[in-house]
Amino acid sequence: MNMINNEYASMNGELGKILIVDDFRQARESMAETLKAAGHEVDCRSSAVEALKTLETERFDCVVTDLKMPGMTGLEFIIQIEQRKLGVQTVMVTAHASVATAVDAMRHGAFDYIEKPFNAEQFERLVGQAVRHGRLVSGERCSFPRIAAGTVPSEMVGASKLMEGLRERIAQVAPTPETALITGESGTGKELVARAVHASSDRAGKEFVSLNCPALSAQLLESELFGHERGAFTGADMQRIGRFELAEGGTLLLDEIAEIDPRLQAKLLRVLQERTFERVGSSKTIRADVRVLASTNRDLQKEVAEGRFREDLYFRLAVVPLHVPALRDRKEDIPELVEHFLARSAARLQRDPCVWDLSAQQLMLDYHWPGNVRELENIITRASVLHSGKTVGADELRRWLIAPPTGSVAQADASVSEPPVGISLEEMERKMIEATLERFGGHRAKTAQALGIGLRTLSGKLRQYGYAPREKSFLKAG
Repeated sequence: MNMINNEYASMNGELGKILIVDDFRQARESMAETLKAAGHEVDCRSSAVEALKTLETERFDCVVTDLKMPGMTGLEFIIQIEQRKLGVQTVMVTAHASVATAVDAMRHGAFDYIEKPFNAEQFERLVGQAVRHGRLVSGERCSFPRIAAGTVPSEMVGASKLMEGLRERIAQVAPTPETALITGESGTGKELVARAVHASSDRAGKEFVSLNCPALSAQLLESELFGHERGAFTGADMQRIGRFELAEGGTLLLDEIAEIDPRLQAKLLRVLQERTFERVGSSKTIRADVRVLASTNRDLQKEVAEGRFREDLYFRLAVVPLHVPALRDRKEDIPELVEHFLARSAARLQRDPCVWDLSAQQLMLDYHWPGNVRELENIITRASVLHSGKTVGADELRRWLIAPPTGSVAQADASVSEPPVGISLEEMERKMIEATLERFGGHRAKTAQALGIGLRTLSGKLRQYGYAPREKSFLKAG
């Protein structure tokens, strides 16, 4: 398994020496085990103060730091790294509620951030990209193994007609240089499709880089895309290589592209048309040999009609559309997906796999899956952690599922919507809030809207329950 992970890490970045900083022992050890399995050399510290002392005497390629730590916070730690000019790439680990702080860390030189909970592959890929970014900045050469054309990631599981049709479309699109627009609901696996296009193309031996567009302000997003020169704006204390340069010769995925500011849409259109760009604060033109893929869970044609997205950019991106079906539309793939995720979780956790009994299997088939494949993997990972080597039934799984909306077709399924017996109203409320929060990836505004309560009320409830994101597992499908 390590050989496969090493190849994956090399394909998506570089192997390096990593320092993990987190006061929560379980999280620290889990992240360390994940990166070691991928082939990185890993060291750990329980505080930022201790880590700073280590960085003064040892060289690391990347530091992974939690945000909320006693004493010196992760943001303060990153500012210290910047001020001391330690020359190490940093990745911030944070909860959704603290994304604004994580973005602030990027203004102080952090390579990127990742939200809890996240899956191991997403984490490995980001750390690998941070290592490669550091070596590009320092002028070190980076090499990548060639991947056989036509190779599609094994995670693309399912033999349904919809999945077979998607594989056929990927096989048609991948060998061409054209841009592609990948559409589908959240959690369906749009990034997985993008990686499949990359892996099956003649760019497979080069870098696959992704950028989460909605998380960044217009100024920061421009800097992340095109890079900036030292002194280009307040806080730009060093040169930054943008994602277009990082993906040179490879593929760049712009995730949730509908969120890009209109001014940046015009700059992106120019890059797609002319294949050139300039770093922020520079007049030097750089050629871009990059294939661009874009993904969205919105109806871009509607966004164009309502004036929120440029029509010319839409046509440039949607040369070839790739639609990823919702899990509820391909339920025949669920048994195979369950087996795949059970085996993968067991291998990663180095534990015996769970066994799904008939009631659990039926529940999986009857459920409406609002969170799609991401929700399914999350549930299986949780079951693998809590019920290793045991038989799991519907009763164990039902409390982790989200009840369907009132009046929906899925609500007719009593096995899904039946409330558990012997649980207090307060605990029921708490479970519903936590499940809904998880369904929307930690987004509190969307959670409050779905629950029919105000944002302030939701925040008060979370404080009342002592909600602490760091106590949750960081594993979740990407």
